[in-house]
Amino acid sequence: MAFTQRSDQTRTAILTAARRRFASDGYERATIRAIAADAGIDPSMVMRYYGSKDGLFAAATDIDLRLPDLTAVPRERAGQTLARHFVERWEGALADEVLIVLFRSAITNETAAERLRTVFGSQVAGALAPAVTDPAELPARAGLVSTQLLGVALCRYILRLPPVVALDVDTLVASLAPTIQRYLTEPLTSSARLDG
Repeated sequence: MAFTQRSDQTRTAILTAARRRFASDGYERATIRAIAADAGIDPSMVMRYYGSKDGLFAAATDIDLRLPDLTAVPRERAGQTLARHFVERWEGALADEVLIVLFRSAITNETAAERLRTVFGSQVAGALAPAVTDPAELPARAGLVSTQLLGVALCRYILRLPPVVALDVDTLVASLAPTIQRYLTEPLTSSARLDG
């Protein structure tokens, strides 16, 4: 029992140190040696638990976006619900450093970018499925919704563009919600229809 508890504490210390180091240094510059030093352990322990830097990164960025159940939301309010959830996920009670670690690292590292694509691709599409009437359109709609969510995240939390940072939460949600709603429920217009 004591060994299991000590093992869990070591894993927690490693993940905490890894998230901080990946957030501050990015994937490329973060090293197993630095993460181990931050956790107060030998680097061989990091390798023992996670096998590689990629394995450690995957564990450190294992994230559940905790997306709302859209079956419990009127279809016309799905955009508002998603916009509010994501803004609060970034800066409210559900905020954590994992999203920032993943996002910052994804900008410069293909492993991290693939991880971000996987998280958003599977979780967003899964959550949107009840709000999308044509299942064939789900991947495109989920991708378009993700462009808005990730774009706001980049501008507000990573690049910290002053006009976007200055928006209060309610204004940001109200501005974002109609676009998300449109991507969810309005017809996807083909170029043929645009030309006609």
